[in-house]
Formats: sequence, structure tokens, C-alpha cells
Amino acid sequence: MNRKLATVLAAGVGLSLVLTGCSAGGAASGGNGSSKKGGLISIIVNDPSNPYWKTEGDVASAEAKSLGYKSNVSASKGDTNTESNLIDTAITNKSVAIILDPANASGSIGAVKKADAAGIPVFLVNAEINQAGLAKAQLVSNNAQGAAIGAQQWVKSVGDSGNYAELFGAPSDNNAQTRSNGYKTVLSQYPDLKEVAKQVANWDRTQGHDKTQSILQANPDIKGIISGNDEMALGAIAALKEAGKLDQVKVGGFDGSPDAVDAVKAGELQYTVLQPVATFAKKAVQEADEYLRTGKTGAAQEKQAFDCVLITKENVDKVTSPFTLSE
Repeated sequence: MNRKLATVLAAGVGLSLVLTGCSAGGAASGGNGSSKKGGLISIIVNDPSNPYWKTEGDVASAEAKSLGYKSNVSASKGDTNTESNLIDTAITNKSVAIILDPANASGSIGAVKKADAAGIPVFLVNAEINQAGLAKAQLVSNNAQGAAIGAQQWVKSVGDSGNYAELFGAPSDNNAQTRSNGYKTVLSQYPDLKEVAKQVANWDRTQGHDKTQSILQANPDIKGIISGNDEMALGAIAALKEAGKLDQVKVGGFDGSPDAVDAVKAGELQYTVLQPVATFAKKAVQEADEYLRTGKTGAAQEKQAFDCVLITKENVDKVTSPFTLSE
């Protein structure tokens, strides 16, 4: 049964930090030795060839400039060594703050520690790290909530019985497991739905295509594919088209990317779960600005979750710009 759709939250739960002695610059100095606006905010995303991460970088950069800062955007491509080098560059360039989409939940901890030791506050977006108290804020989508509403819609599209497959994201990203767990929580309520394949496709469209081909060869009778993100789902759709099975196998996505929105409009993708990346990327910069000026982010807690929104054919026309749903 459809839930009442909600618009993307304009702000999440916040963060309140005790800053005394936590970095080279004290609370009164905004963590980097200056309570004044201005300076460079370095923004490190994963891969801007993916529209999700491009939007993340574009929105954060635009907000930084609107608040009177310089900004630059670079990409780690999910590699912790590259990420570490980019943090070094941000330190060398005397950045006043870093907005970081961490490459690895555990592997990025060292990079955040390095920035913190240099007195540069770090604000994480999209993905978390497995250590609290290092970053000044961690702003992410509510992946468990998004997975639940996606799985409910997926069951509505596929039915409550039959064989299905899952495309799993990058194992190093906590979001992948959180979404998979959310799917399982819902789908386990339907004992006649059987997961016959689960393939890691690393958030990638080409891998989603290739893994779907393998799944179809081994399991020609599947009725649905539930995907951890839109890129893998779009790859699955391409493979299903090639096999002449798109009408027989229903696919669900996660992100709310422009290509996925178009696929929902075309009836090829059953739904996508829109992540409010434009909202929390902007909010991260606003919290960085607040912290630099006052020594506090103005939020109630470090980890902040922003609810996702289900996009189906019924409301897809309300997606007015990338990753944004109109009232």
C-alpha cells in the first residue's frame, strides 16, 4: 500500500559539539584559528561522472561561494590513497574546512584524523566513517528508511511470490549494507519471495549490466531485481532489454538520478528512491560556515539523517531539478 509521499526535508537533525581542546584551533577560533568568513573550502567527492556525486560537489561549491568562501571540488574515485593525497593538498592549501564524501567507512578514518590534527574541521556527506567524534558532522540520507519504502514499492510491482535477485553496492560503503538490510527486513515478510542471486556491482552501471546478464543465465525465471542504486539498476535494465525480458522482470532503483527519473517516466524502472543529496550537501557547507564563525555547527548531534522520498510514475513529474522534489 502506498505511503503518503513527503517532500525532501529541508534540514535534518543537527549537531552540538563540545570543542575545547579537540583541535589545533580552539572553539572560540572556529577550529582553524579564525572566526572570520572567507578562505578556501575544499570539497572531495567520490566520482563526478555519476550525477549523484556531481550534484553533491556542485551544490556544495555553489553554497560555499554564496557564503563568501572560495571552493574547489576534487574526486577520490573511491580510492583511499587518492583521498589521503587530496586531504594533504587541502592542508597545504590552508583550507578552512573540508567537505568530504568518505571513500571507505574504515579506510577514511586516517584522512579525517590528519585534517583534524592540522586544525581543519571536516564535514562528512553521503557516507559515514566508523568512528564518531572526528568529523564535526556526518550528514547522510536515511538509508534504512529509504530502503524500506523502496522495498515496499518493489513488492507492489513484483508481487509477493517468485524468484528475485539483488544488485549490491560497494562493500566498503556502509550505505550498501544498510540498504541491503532494509530490503531484507521488508522482503523477509513474504516467504514466497526467494532471493536466488545477490551480486556485487559496486554502484556501477556497466557492472550492473554484466552481473544481470550472469544472473539471467543462471536464473531465467526471476521476476524482479532490487538494486542498491540507480546506476546498477539502469545497467540491469539495459541487460533485460537485450534479453527481451524487461516486461517480465521488474527493477527498482535508489538515488533519484536524472537518468533514473527518465526511466521511471518511460515505465522501464518501477521506482527510484530519491536521496536528498542537494539538501544535505548545502546543509554541510552551512554548518561549516556556522562552525568557522562560532565554534559550533548549530546542530544537535554529529550524525544527521535526511529522509528519502519514493519516486514513482505518479509523482515523477514533481522532480524539478536533480535530486529535488517540488512541493
